[in-house]
Amino acid sequence: MSSVVERPAGGPPVAPRRRRGPGAVAQGVLLGLGLVLLIGGFAVIAAMYRPYSIPTASMAPTLMAGDTVLARKTDGADVRRGDVVVFRDQLWGGRLMVKRVVAVGGDTVAVGTGDARLTVNGKPVDEPYLADQGAQGAAFSVEVPQGRLFLLGDNRLGSLDSRVHLETDGGTVPATEVEARVEATVVPLGRTALLAGTSAFEAVDGQRPAGPGPLEPAFWASVVGAATILVTSAVGAVAGLARRRRRTA
Repeated sequence: MSSVVERPAGGPPVAPRRRRGPGAVAQGVLLGLGLVLLIGGFAVIAAMYRPYSIPTASMAPTLMAGDTVLARKTDGADVRRGDVVVFRDQLWGGRLMVKRVVAVGGDTVAVGTGDARLTVNGKPVDEPYLADQGAQGAAFSVEVPQGRLFLLGDNRLGSLDSRVHLETDGGTVPATEVEARVEATVVPLGRTALLAGTSAFEAVDGQRPAGPGPLEPAFWASVVGAATILVTSAVGAVAGLARRRRRTA
């Protein structure tokens, strides 16, 4: 026997429960998706990248003094020729520095007197990113020990790099001292860009430069997420206003 619950006489009417229409459901789904993209993109960048400030013009014109860059964390094991890296070596003063890797363990890197190009394992390397395509300074020849790196600034005539420390391990730095690989300039806004990889060293042994990290897709995920939230919220607000006007009409 079923029971019936009656509303007490004189009590307030029970308002029917309003069902969410398909528009409201779609709005909720889009807001949730936008939030996932926004937070997910920022989380990837925060977990894998660190900002660094460039203090000098030693890497000009690739990186200028005052630039802020984003660099992907690495233990140095996958660093390749041509990578621009952030490192710290106690024999170089213990300060964070940013230079380009031009030779890795087992390489012989050299510059002859008056040469405009360096050679790696006897093969001349064309470096289109250099500030000056003229002579690179004093001659040198170094055999890089395994597990170490030879690093130069792109501003070859204005960089204190491996050439200044030739008397200590041939100017090389342990690969383990590398903290991150630079992948983008973010400040100033006029110079915001991904750092283009270089194929300058492919002629040495055919090894291609390291592939880009997830910075670009993570950035665009955050942008799309933020845009989705803003547009969906704006459309929802307009639709709600239109419904209220219809009720009062």
